[in-house]
Amino acid sequence: MNTKLINRDFTKEMTFISKRSSGAGGQNVNKVNTKIELRFSISESQLLSNREKELLTSRLSAKITRSGELIIMAETERSQLRNKEAAIKRFYSLLEWGLRPVKKRIPTKPSKASRKKRMEEKKKHSEKKNRRKNDL
Repeated sequence: MNTKLINRDFTKEMTFISKRSSGAGGQNVNKVNTKIELRFSISESQLLSNREKELLTSRLSAKITRSGELIIMAETERSQLRNKEAAIKRFYSLLEWGLRPVKKRIPTKPSKASRKKRMEEKKKHSEKKNRRKNDL
């Protein structure tokens, strides 16, 4: 994980909402609010630079609401604390993914051997097709 992100304490800017979890689980699901909804406003964050905000809004656009909030749900665990930890972990991994540097592609040319192999494959394929034509 990126050490730059861990050194920043985003928990002050996060909002946690607990809800009732859905699905199987018996009485525990029906009576305990274990589902955690983590909300983080990218546009209002004091810990992110303008460049980082732009990167995150473009790369995580599918996960951001119209108001500019990143919402992460966690309901796999039976305890609220473990769901909260899972949501925070997912939040940091999303930030890390959104802020990763994009590698510049270096164009390369095919080698002589690969071109020769490709041409041989094309000849074989062509011969196969020609054999089929003659059989008719």
